[in-house]
Amino acid sequence: MSVTADLILTGKYLLTMDQKQQLIEEGGVAIAGDSILAVGKGKDLLARYPGARVMAEPHGLIMPGLVNVHTHAAMALFRGLADDLPLMQWLQDYIFPLEAGLSGEVVYQGTLLSIAEMIKSGTTSFCDMYLFAGDVARAAADCGMRAWIGEVLYDFPSPHYGALENGLAFTRELIDRYRSHPLVTITVDPHAVYTCSPDLLTRLGRLAGEENALYVIHLAENEEEIRTCRERYGRSPVDHLESLGLLGPRVVADHCVMLTNAEIDLLARRGVKVAHCPESNLKLASGIAPVVQMLGAGICVGLGTDGSASNNDVDMFGEMNTAAKIHKVDRMDPTAMSATTTLHAATMGGARVLGAEPLIGSLEPGKKADCIVLDLDQPHLTPIYHPTSHLVYAARGGDVIHSVINGRVVMEHRRLLNLDEGAVLARAVEIGAGFRRGSNGG
Repeated sequence: MSVTADLILTGKYLLTMDQKQQLIEEGGVAIAGDSILAVGKGKDLLARYPGARVMAEPHGLIMPGLVNVHTHAAMALFRGLADDLPLMQWLQDYIFPLEAGLSGEVVYQGTLLSIAEMIKSGTTSFCDMYLFAGDVARAAADCGMRAWIGEVLYDFPSPHYGALENGLAFTRELIDRYRSHPLVTITVDPHAVYTCSPDLLTRLGRLAGEENALYVIHLAENEEEIRTCRERYGRSPVDHLESLGLLGPRVVADHCVMLTNAEIDLLARRGVKVAHCPESNLKLASGIAPVVQMLGAGICVGLGTDGSASNNDVDMFGEMNTAAKIHKVDRMDPTAMSATTTLHAATMGGARVLGAEPLIGSLEPGKKADCIVLDLDQPHLTPIYHPTSHLVYAARGGDVIHSVINGRVVMEHRRLLNLDEGAVLARAVEIGAGFRRGSNGG
């Protein structure tokens, strides 16, 4: 019995991001169900799989969807509310007080807003740490978005679950609820070493081990975190986790701005993965993470935007552009963090960070069909000498015209198919007005 394709995308270029970094001119991808059936020349795929729906873009570039390895999606509702402040003042004086009055419905709406922005700028997978994680997961599932989601846990009572024990029970319940979901995977998320006791960090480590779940934590983000950890425990955040036996391949360490050479070597030996969030780190003046050294040591690094309250967007094309440039000037070396390296971090690197490299991050037969199409027929993308370079240094999120997640078209000609964009924007405006009035936006 011959295999049939449901959908074929064709374009001027197909960039696979596989090990060979294949760039196929006049290429295409054939999709059956939720998976990639074949990649190759567009005309060959059309001949091999007659009857499939065809989305042909003569000026299009087809590539894997981008993987945002660290964000707080619902914080899109806080965008621009408190800018130009140090991290701890920003958190303690503005963000934590606002979050104290959040509801699941507000978080759901904020997540829809961020997902709309992510899809429209080329992201097909994201890793989220926030409050009311069940509502974040519900939003991702409703939109057909691939996501890794965890409820943030810390020692003090949460606006969502109250006492810590309730948070642990909720995390276990969430893991059970989404255990077999095709798009949503649940993670275990201690907030940071300065908000979680050693006992809580250890308990969550055991839970992550029992469930084979990712252990997602903000780590070594700025100087104040380092100073606080040394005052409390006599060691740096990285050494603190090591002393507790928590560093390992399931750990996704967000930020990692303040690392010594010895700590970089330790993270590499333990197989810890790193989420690099350059724009947030720049805006909050946390510093520039030593990503070039991390990559040189063999650490797997993916790119994240952080939340829109500290970025102020979730456009991964913008994040790639920033990541490539800041490391060049940081090292005074124009060859540092090349376009190829940066694009890899936003695709296959991100997939590896999330333990999902067999499923996503490249366009290869058998992998899940998560892909995007960019329109290259634009002044800022003309002429084209090196498509990969263009993607990092010239392309913008607004250049994405189609998006496919798990074999399903979720955006076509920039129209979101699983979201009522107008309704999402109107509700966000309403919630923002509530924040201004001090009524929590609900």
